[in-house]
Amino acid sequence: MKCGIVVFPGSNCDHDCFHILKHVLSQETHWLWHKEEANLESFDLVVLPGGFSYGDYLRAGAIASFSPIMNSIVRFAKAGGKVFGICNGFQVLLESGLLPGTLIQNQSRKFICKNVSVRVENTDTPFTRNCRENQVLEIPIAHHQGSYYIDPFSLNQLEENGQILFRYCDATGKVSAESNPNGSVGSVAGVSNEQKNVMGMMPHPERCADPKLMGTDGQIIFQSLISNS
Repeated sequence: MKCGIVVFPGSNCDHDCFHILKHVLSQETHWLWHKEEANLESFDLVVLPGGFSYGDYLRAGAIASFSPIMNSIVRFAKAGGKVFGICNGFQVLLESGLLPGTLIQNQSRKFICKNVSVRVENTDTPFTRNCRENQVLEIPIAHHQGSYYIDPFSLNQLEENGQILFRYCDATGKVSAESNPNGSVGSVAGVSNEQKNVMGMMPHPERCADPKLMGTDGQIIFQSLISNS
């Protein structure tokens, strides 16, 4: 699988994603610079990593959504290419209109950095096909503006379309207010577009995908993409 990792000013998880895809999972991986439009036709996957693109000025992900590389990514996504946004990358995809909804400040008004449990809600996507239905994964989060919001009617549409891919839960898979770390509506942790080729999530699977580090629950998302490329 040929992968591209986007680098924005302020990205700080780009090397993590590159390491997992190239060195842990042995995939062909390239850097994509934010200032350059690129021909992405030969790529199978583009990853927008976490961090603080452009210092999160205006809103998290807002300025990055106007970077030249995003013109290429929008074309790539509309042609069916797979795009994966993680944390700040999720924010950029929402700001660019590739995913529905928005991300607002955490309910606690504090930055949250800890491991959380998420439940797989839909296994019929390129990002989750290696997962089991209702499988619970332990994945770290690290964000301040991570509370997902969308209006009730649109949330119901996401549900009906199978676009909610991950929900915050407890270790047993139970979804509740107590297991929701940031106040996301519907406990949403990750969503896709209608075509299921673009996905964004706030948790960081790249931080729990190297066997030498803190577990490998996040690896199953990357393995799903590889096995379905």
